[in-house]
Amino acid sequence: MVGGSTKVRTKVKVKEDVVKHSPAREDAVNLHQLEAQHGILGIVLLLFCGTVSSYLCTYLPEALTTADLKLHPTAFIAERAWDNLQVLNDFGPKPTGSQANELGAADYIRREITKAQVTAHATQLVETSHQTISGAYPIAFLGNPLTSVYRNVQNLVVRLAGQADNGGAALMLNCHYDTVASSPGASDDGGSCAVMLEILRVLSRAPERNRHSIVFLFNGAEETPLQAAHGFVSQHRWAADVRAFLNLESAGSGGKEQLFQAGPQHPWLIEAYGRAVRYPAAQTVSEEIFQSGIIPSDTDFRIFRDFGNVPGMDFAHTINGYRYHTRYDTIDFLTLPVLQRTGDNILALTRELVNGDELSRAANDTDLAEGYSVFFDVLGLFFVHYSLSAARIVNVTLVVLSLLLPLMELCRPVRRVGERNIFKQTLVGLLGTVCGTVASVAVVLLIANRLDAIGRSMSWFSTPYLILGLYGCPVILVHCFAHRLCAHWFNDKKSVLNLTQTVRARLVGVNLFWALLIIPLTLANIRSAYIFVVIQLLSLLSTILTSVLGYQHQPRRWLALHLAFQIPTLLWATKFYHLLLKLFVPITGRMGAGTNPEYLVALLVACGGLLCVSYLVPLVGLLKQTSELTARLTVFAMIAFLLGCCTQVGFPYRDESNGEPSVQRHYVTHTLQVAHRNAGTVLERSGFLFREMDRNAARVIRGIAKPSEAVPMRQMESCRTMLFCGVPFYSIWHQIRFDNYWIEGTPPNLEHHTLPTFELVTSQQRSSTTRQYSFSINHRYQTCVQSALIIAPKAGVRLVAWSLMESVPGTIEFNGEQAHFVLITYGLADEAPWTVSFDFEYDPKNLPEQDGNGKLFDVSWVNTYWEYASKHTDDFRKLIEQFPEWAHVIPSVAVVNITAY
Repeated sequence: MVGGSTKVRTKVKVKEDVVKHSPAREDAVNLHQLEAQHGILGIVLLLFCGTVSSYLCTYLPEALTTADLKLHPTAFIAERAWDNLQVLNDFGPKPTGSQANELGAADYIRREITKAQVTAHATQLVETSHQTISGAYPIAFLGNPLTSVYRNVQNLVVRLAGQADNGGAALMLNCHYDTVASSPGASDDGGSCAVMLEILRVLSRAPERNRHSIVFLFNGAEETPLQAAHGFVSQHRWAADVRAFLNLESAGSGGKEQLFQAGPQHPWLIEAYGRAVRYPAAQTVSEEIFQSGIIPSDTDFRIFRDFGNVPGMDFAHTINGYRYHTRYDTIDFLTLPVLQRTGDNILALTRELVNGDELSRAANDTDLAEGYSVFFDVLGLFFVHYSLSAARIVNVTLVVLSLLLPLMELCRPVRRVGERNIFKQTLVGLLGTVCGTVASVAVVLLIANRLDAIGRSMSWFSTPYLILGLYGCPVILVHCFAHRLCAHWFNDKKSVLNLTQTVRARLVGVNLFWALLIIPLTLANIRSAYIFVVIQLLSLLSTILTSVLGYQHQPRRWLALHLAFQIPTLLWATKFYHLLLKLFVPITGRMGAGTNPEYLVALLVACGGLLCVSYLVPLVGLLKQTSELTARLTVFAMIAFLLGCCTQVGFPYRDESNGEPSVQRHYVTHTLQVAHRNAGTVLERSGFLFREMDRNAARVIRGIAKPSEAVPMRQMESCRTMLFCGVPFYSIWHQIRFDNYWIEGTPPNLEHHTLPTFELVTSQQRSSTTRQYSFSINHRYQTCVQSALIIAPKAGVRLVAWSLMESVPGTIEFNGEQAHFVLITYGLADEAPWTVSFDFEYDPKNLPEQDGNGKLFDVSWVNTYWEYASKHTDDFRKLIEQFPEWAHVIPSVAVVNITAY
């Protein structure tokens, strides 16, 4: 009897405890649940925030004109820079070696520098230097070494002396006025040079000198690649004074100048940027992406860092990358506000740096030189930066608080009887997020695979909004299904938690998901973890405010507060969606055909979708039904599929008729192959080489040439008879990574007397195992021609020394052959020949004899003419004319001369 009575009392006590510690069951009449149509509000909120962040990503200030000079005498005036850009634009394409670059653009910039010198304030000292330089250096692209040689390239250099006019520390600003062939380069990089000319005007007319000197470097050979910058840092007398630099570049045609890499280390540069720049646009993630090598570009930043050992900051415009390196990179597609924003920011940053203490201390103060920074702008409104060591503390602290505080707040009202349910629902939220992430990645990759398989790759190229339907809607749908399925699988009808508490516990599971991502990234020193840290911070602030206001027992107020904090979360997340897609979608048009670009875009959307909806999708548990939400998302996805696969909307390319050209790129080289055989025989072949620049290029190439005539490069007959297939090799990126096609054709029309010559002068036996060959190279005419030397030693022979530079880099592999690759760029023509020597080491016993003479190596001497349209044959012109209007063709003429020595 006593035992039974105690048992009854215990049950009663527990029941009373549940009543005592549980809040009023407001969901007894479905107050916790929402009507199905409320799910659409989340999509509307997402689209609204995406629109706002897109606007903020592209917002530019109004430009100042010459009429504003009286009110703003020390300000950057965009209209004056625009006048300079108009002249540079009108020169047309300016590849290194062309008359437009070496004579036209160089002379114009020199005259503008002289004007600035003449109009400078009496207190200012403006010095000028016209550098014509030759040199060589080793560099590697995609892990493939090459030797970069430049002859008579030009640098126009200005020094605005500081207060201590004794050399001293200096800041350098750099731009390049040369362009790629067939592109006027208004954005890349004429706009930057125009900005620098205006900054030179403004600073040279100031009544007081800056504390430190400023060096303005207008370099004439960046696209070749990066050669004039090396000439400056290795040979110019002012280079030793440079303590930091600002490199102005472009990978698009307008928009904001993004700070996309800084340092390395030297956190004081980022601190100065934060103090000075009025319109910040800078992301650590951009730096880590660019330095990963995924982007097929490089800048002079690399040369200043690696060969000058100077820290700096790299800026580039990235909007409308469709026009980058095309005929549409003209002033017609730029605006004055682009120059104004860039000029305002760079001028303010220049003033900050040259009047601070750091420049004079940077070379010797190790405290300044060490340490990495985490930096980012918040929607372009303000700038945040902190050290990597501080990031570790912040990240770990935030992770712990984002888990402990909400769990403590949830466990308090259901102590002892509901804690197990809270932990269980937390794991449900984690599992739902993990399953949604994995499944969404799998689904979008499957969609990407199928779109490519049916020939609809890049349907979003000109219409990026299709991406939202093709990939965005499936991502959200999969996350919704994953959370609903996990909730169904682990449903507990005996749970003491009400519906709101259940959903809030699942949101803690989302916190746990981000924590499990942030901690490994932090331990690996991947600074881009800040993207997820900001999202988790907003979630933590929402939790704290909910507790302070007492909304944990008021479902609708809690939901309103949670959604209010989702607005900055969505603005933050959609900013990265826009930033990455605006960068990578145009890049897919020049990344070759070997990789399916659908995979890249699919993964970007899957990641962006996770950022956007991770704290929204658990809310579907509050809906009475999710069918209306999923049905509408499905409809949106189907509409996008129909538009992308069945209508002209999904055609990837556009000409300029709509004012927004997005072209398909094609490099076409009219080629003559000449192989010198034993006994004086010569083998000649000619034809046209096409480079497959994107996933759809092969269909256009085969449409222009009959499929039977377009031969894949590695199946060419010359691959069996000539070194490196007799290909006009000039770019590791284009020749090794990209697929190429060959069509037999008539020989090109050549002015042979304008070709650079490569002639054997002497052959000397230096020892029993070493032989030296000397060759004479001559470039007598002012033509835009680029040479390449491909030196392939025979089996058992090694190239051990040469006169190009002290070291001999390793070999590259192509078509199963190993060879040393030398790229030679010519600036100003030079009547004097240039002698180079090569020392080969070999074992005479193992050297094969050919016609009584032991040949030690094969040489492919390649000369490629750019901007050679006046000499194109009729066949070549007709071939180019067959390309559609939405194609951008870069024609060239090349001669490949192969000889054994």
